[in-house]
Amino acid sequence: MNASTVTPDDLDYALDPACIATHPAEPRDSARMMVLHRAADRVEHRSIRDIVGYLDAAGALIVNETRVEAMRFLAARDGDGRTCEGLFVDPTSDGLWRVMIRGAKHFASGDVLRLTPPTDEIEVRVRLERRDGVHWVVSICGGLTATAAWNAAGWTPLPPYILAARQQRGESLAAAGDTDDADRREYQTVYARGSDLPSCAAPTAGLHFTTDLLQKIAAQGVATIRTELQVGPGTFRPVDAPTLETHPMHSERCRVSAAAMCALAHCDPAASLVVGTTSVRLLESLSRPLPIDALERARQLVASGQGDQPALAFATDMLIAPGFEFRWTNRLLTNFHLPRSTLLALVGALIGLDRLKRVYALAQREGYRFYSFGDAMLILP
Repeated sequence: MNASTVTPDDLDYALDPACIATHPAEPRDSARMMVLHRAADRVEHRSIRDIVGYLDAAGALIVNETRVEAMRFLAARDGDGRTCEGLFVDPTSDGLWRVMIRGAKHFASGDVLRLTPPTDEIEVRVRLERRDGVHWVVSICGGLTATAAWNAAGWTPLPPYILAARQQRGESLAAAGDTDDADRREYQTVYARGSDLPSCAAPTAGLHFTTDLLQKIAAQGVATIRTELQVGPGTFRPVDAPTLETHPMHSERCRVSAAAMCALAHCDPAASLVVGTTSVRLLESLSRPLPIDALERARQLVASGQGDQPALAFATDMLIAPGFEFRWTNRLLTNFHLPRSTLLALVGALIGLDRLKRVYALAQREGYRFYSFGDAMLILP
């Protein structure tokens, strides 16, 4: 089986909506963790706190330190008050921002949208412009930076399925700015770092870690290697093409710092734990061994005290599907993913689609919580 033969139906499975988590476990490391030993085809039921016992000091903990910003917006058009919902996606080369807008056919270039809820101090307006006859971009009025606009009037870009599940269960949809504060905290890893490449979706396997758990991992002699992949909305796009091979794969921007590059060169991938599918996509986009010129540049930057500077910057549209030969990934911590998704295909490439469906069915019977705020699966050799 490979990308040319895998169909959307091969990536489908039945899920009880009651399994969708609408909030993370509290504390984060109390989430449940299904441990799958691939060679023995054996499953254990643990919690995230137990992960320390499964780590190997010969390897590293490899994470995606991207930061999620409040890039979702609710807005009303000046003039007639028509409302819409949208998402900032990424910056353009001329300093504007590409956006996605639900119900965009009702809008036109030049329209001004007032983002809500505005703060008492700042009212945020953006001006729409159509690019290439397809994409929308916005300029932020009043000289505000994008970060200032998000902080004043942005909403946490929770996945639509979480918002839908909350609504179905009668939970609060964060109708006021103060109730969005909890989502901003919860939908962010504790090791997220600010960047000019903000994400509009979280690397959700990383949400399980606490500062205390990371300290325990470090005390075991396991180094943490931080990489950066800007998670975009394409991560949620379902596979609806006839086969995976014909699915239009999204592209995401990546950076590897000089310090991370040197650490990757010295760690044992077979013994390392990769946290999340976004980290897998970045790593598997790298050659092994690493490029000599980039590694030498990284060593020079580290020697000059500039280890946080990028040694590699690139975009990846890699599709990882059954039949893929992993170079860097042998152990993976990942959440339970959406059916008909490329993330499910990635996990299926590591453990096999048939086995994946069996363990997902087991997870439902055992009461595991699914998707971004849900529990985790630790995949071992």
